[in-house]
Amino acid sequence: MAAYGYKECKMMYLRKANERGKVNFGWLKSQHSFSFGHYYDAKHMGFSALRVINDDVVQAGRGFETHGHRDMEIISYVVSGALKHKDNTGNEYVVPAGDVQVMSAGKGIMHSEFNPSTEEPVNFLQIWIVPNEKGGTPSYAQKTFGTQAGGNNHDSKLELLVSDNGREGSLRIRQNAAISRLTLKAGETWEHGTEDQKGYLHMISGNVQAMVDSETNAVEIEAGDALGMYEQDIIRLKASEESVALWFELPK
Repeated sequence: MAAYGYKECKMMYLRKANERGKVNFGWLKSQHSFSFGHYYDAKHMGFSALRVINDDVVQAGRGFETHGHRDMEIISYVVSGALKHKDNTGNEYVVPAGDVQVMSAGKGIMHSEFNPSTEEPVNFLQIWIVPNEKGGTPSYAQKTFGTQAGGNNHDSKLELLVSDNGREGSLRIRQNAAISRLTLKAGETWEHGTEDQKGYLHMISGNVQAMVDSETNAVEIEAGDALGMYEQDIIRLKASEESVALWFELPK
């Protein structure tokens, strides 16, 4: 498989960071993994129920004015800095790096997101997952998670952040999906099977060598890159340096 460019085959979907949609408004720099806003690419409309991953950098004191959402599970993962959330149900919180925020838009919610710092930018991933049912009462939750893996009972390198039922202290969303943080030290390996679901790996930092199913699919992925896989696949990673990624388990 070519190391750069779009390619989809039976076993792997590869999305390179430098080919994502790009937005630069001065106060906001964003890279879109999937079609969003003015960026449209029919090859990248989402992956399973995963509809949006926007890698946003918002300058100090700036942000998104009040706007509305409905029928979407919206997850914010703060990479660095802090993000201030305010919505029309009375929630007003600052989400620091290490925290994860989940907002179930349900039948409709209005909210704003700002960088409360007067000096430093905030970098966060905004993730949208299509819910398995429409409507319902909007809800909000956030939680501070540890910097080390080990929250997942079945895999010591994974820390479960979001799930469909709130298991293992994770935040709950309305979809048969889960998001975990994968942490690997240099030289460490990780292997995982998708069974009857799809999988999606989004690199936050570091560099890994990835194989799906066979060595012929070996590829290097680094910060901002992503790799999707289908049912009954096995992913094998080896970290070239300390690496952090988000691992999504998604409905088929």
